[in-house]
Amino acid sequence: MITVSGSSVNVATSTTKDSLHAITARLAAKDNSLWGADAEAEAAVRLNWIDLPTSSRALLPELDALTAWARSKEVKTIVLAGMGGSSLAPEVIAKTYNKELTVLDTTDPEQIKAAIPTDLAHSLIVVGSKSGSTIETASHKAFFTKLFQDAGLNPADHFVIVTDPGSPLDKAARTDKLRVINADPNVGGRYSALSAFGLVPAALIGVDVSIMIDDAKAAAETFLLPHSPAVEIAAVIFDAAEQNVAFFDSGSDLPGISDWIEQLIAESTGKNETGRLPIAIESADAATAGPGLRIGFHAAAKADLIVTGSLGEQFILWEWVTALLGHSLKVDPFNQPNVTEAKERTGALLSTWSDGKVPKFKAAYENELLSVYSSSNAHSLGGQLSDFLKNEGHYFAIMAYLARGIDSGAASLREIVAIKTGRGTTFGWGPRFLHSTGQFHKGGQHNGVFLQITGENSSDLNIPNQSFSFHTLLMAQALGDGQALADRKFPLMRVHLKDRKKGLALLLEELKKI
Repeated sequence: MITVSGSSVNVATSTTKDSLHAITARLAAKDNSLWGADAEAEAAVRLNWIDLPTSSRALLPELDALTAWARSKEVKTIVLAGMGGSSLAPEVIAKTYNKELTVLDTTDPEQIKAAIPTDLAHSLIVVGSKSGSTIETASHKAFFTKLFQDAGLNPADHFVIVTDPGSPLDKAARTDKLRVINADPNVGGRYSALSAFGLVPAALIGVDVSIMIDDAKAAAETFLLPHSPAVEIAAVIFDAAEQNVAFFDSGSDLPGISDWIEQLIAESTGKNETGRLPIAIESADAATAGPGLRIGFHAAAKADLIVTGSLGEQFILWEWVTALLGHSLKVDPFNQPNVTEAKERTGALLSTWSDGKVPKFKAAYENELLSVYSSSNAHSLGGQLSDFLKNEGHYFAIMAYLARGIDSGAASLREIVAIKTGRGTTFGWGPRFLHSTGQFHKGGQHNGVFLQITGENSSDLNIPNQSFSFHTLLMAQALGDGQALADRKFPLMRVHLKDRKKGLALLLEELKKI
């Protein structure tokens, strides 16, 4: 059962709560007019997530057959290649149920190499892409296809594809006789936790997904009641959060839920220069995330709001909360215009780098370990960083185009910057965050300050049938997003690590001194 408690549980105005209670029945009935005329067309084909706690039961026989097939192949290692909603929900599920799942949501060669199974013959790659044209997952699929072929293995025995019916990936996979499970095309990617995108990987790693969808169904039945938890939470976030909302799941039974919610709320509300910026923090005692709510998921958490419930309940709850919040904010919670912008800028750069190499740029400061690209004239690393931290902004965003799980020390930058600035500070692994807070950065309130961190790779990986490598793709994603931020005149600094380990250590050391 979902419970909502904490010091801020009653701060929402009756006006906000009444307005949201008035639309719960319409949301349950999938009324596409709830977010205004401009959103009607998009909402008309994005509301089937509401039915997933019931409709996903139809998937169970197919999932049973799929898991039986995987057992017959003696699958021991499962790698999930997906971005945004296609990877974040399965990752939370795996962590919550303590199951092994390698999530590949990057184009960094170091992280891709680390994800290659040692025993390819007993490995399965799940490729999840709603559009079927996501450049990251298309590259992953091509890379692993060649790995299997080079090892004398039939890719058809080692791939499961999850995508919308009729997508380019769907058509290509069926031509190649790969196993395909189609998702409901009327469910958006970030609302897809209880669809095939979340349930296929979950079933394959041994999670009883029927429990999750049963829990979600029971929870959804409470959302139309007078004390709807979805209304209570959405109203508090709208009324009490000036912009930033901090989430922490430390000490809870739901490790990683903050990252999933961050993606859901940031990408759904960060547009039209409005929105709520979710900030995943390390613990209840982590340095300030600036003015805003703090939400935890453990009954004893020190938080303004405490939300407890099972994973299935939380999935459907926060999808409802986000849709209701979109109504209060008067934004379309189902589109993501600036995610598309980032993709287009990446493609434009790749097309101009005809030799497949990243061009050289003039640094504002550099030494043997790193280069800094900024508008500062400071002649030292400390001076460059000090000038950067002086920028006026409501929040700071750190975007690390490095290897999650390898360059893990980069994540500690979030708290250091938060301490130094007293501002809300986010941290995102690139390019993963482009499918999450990346939408908010460009579409939300224009008051962010941005730090990009890129780095050299000790070795690169080729992408089959492409003129560029994974490192080049990663740099195009970073520089393309940097262009989008710079064009909006946002304060921006990029630190490029020539030596990842030593350069990152130096960066951390200099920041702490300021």
